[in-house]
Amino acid sequence: MAAQLLLGISILVGLHEMGHLVAAKIFGMRVEKFSIGFPPKIFGVQYGETEYSIGAIPLGGFVKISGMVDESMDTAQLAEEPKEYEFRSKPAWQRLIVMMGGIIVNVVTGIIIFVVMIYSNGESYVATSEVNKLGIVPSKLGQELGLKTGDRIVKINGHNYESYTDIWGPDVLLNNNSYYTVQRNDETIRLDVPNDFISKISDQKRFEEFVTPIVTFKVGEVAKDMGAEKAGIKQGDKIIEAAGQPIQYFHEFHEVLAANKNEDIKLKLLRNQDTVATNAKVNEEGILGFSVNRDIKINTKEFTLAQSIPKGTNRAFDVVYSNIKGFGKIFRGDISPSKAISGPIGIAKIFGGTWDWTRFWYLVGLLSMVLAFMNFLPIPALDGGHVMFLMYEMVSGRKPSDKFLEYSTKVGMVLLLGLMAFAFLNDIFKEIF
Repeated sequence: MAAQLLLGISILVGLHEMGHLVAAKIFGMRVEKFSIGFPPKIFGVQYGETEYSIGAIPLGGFVKISGMVDESMDTAQLAEEPKEYEFRSKPAWQRLIVMMGGIIVNVVTGIIIFVVMIYSNGESYVATSEVNKLGIVPSKLGQELGLKTGDRIVKINGHNYESYTDIWGPDVLLNNNSYYTVQRNDETIRLDVPNDFISKISDQKRFEEFVTPIVTFKVGEVAKDMGAEKAGIKQGDKIIEAAGQPIQYFHEFHEVLAANKNEDIKLKLLRNQDTVATNAKVNEEGILGFSVNRDIKINTKEFTLAQSIPKGTNRAFDVVYSNIKGFGKIFRGDISPSKAISGPIGIAKIFGGTWDWTRFWYLVGLLSMVLAFMNFLPIPALDGGHVMFLMYEMVSGRKPSDKFLEYSTKVGMVLLLGLMAFAFLNDIFKEIF
């Protein structure tokens, strides 16, 4: 997990800071330092006027441009007259492009990743018709919403939907006054989604169980030294009875396991044309130890490069729109910041414990857009703070004083350090509790 996170962050930070560096050099500004990671320095090499280095703290990076008030708080040179190669001596429009350079590179990176992934892999999804063939099974959280086993979710917010994942997509969780149209037997009912529902579903452990399609199934890969292997269960077996209860669908079998944790249960299996009886030990987590091959059709759409470009671009900017809606939820009190904000530990868990390059690049693309969005926020010490002051200068014709920029940067650094500390402690709290 940590290796994937560090690689992803290093790629994004390197590209982001390179955007600032290239723009600065184009306009003749002197770049003193370029670093991936924060000090202390592990390695560095001087090339021309710039020292390129790697820092020991890998969760960020920076470029040091001469004559610029930044988080380094190196203001000694500001007491002298501006030199032609300094940031402060350049026209406001050039300084604006330099400050936007990192954000632009992250946006372009995110778009390219999503375009390439869509073009290479297409789009896999479980269609609405497949979900509603037998209906859904709600978790306890879904039951709190009013869903029942066998319900068919036919519309979301009054509109038809295409994919199973749309059921918990941004249009449901991040919009206000969302609702499902549900077919229950011969009755059509409306189930409203509370505006704070995202606060409940944002717990990843509960999220996975929100709703699942009703499906038949067979035994997949059998884990070693667990109850399934010891009971002689084999890949391809179909479980037709468990603990005396007939089994047709996976949720029925799951319920039997949950009710018999740490117990031995009798099983009947259909293996080819033969019926096999066996006893199996369910562990304390309610698991026998095999993966499940669900009998559900997965559709895949292929896209040409011309189709992938607009679709990938829209996918990338959907990340930004979702972040904006998410901030709106936080400010309205619909979701607690502790549920919405994750630090390095939380992000590393999303990458997972095994290398999956498709998932890796998807998450790098997503984080690239998040990084662009976060850096664009008008907070001093962030790129967006510099952009805000430069826009003020361009509109009013008055440049904020160096002292004002220095003090506002200090305030911004305090805010950012406080946010980082909150994210770290929040991750630790989630792990403990």
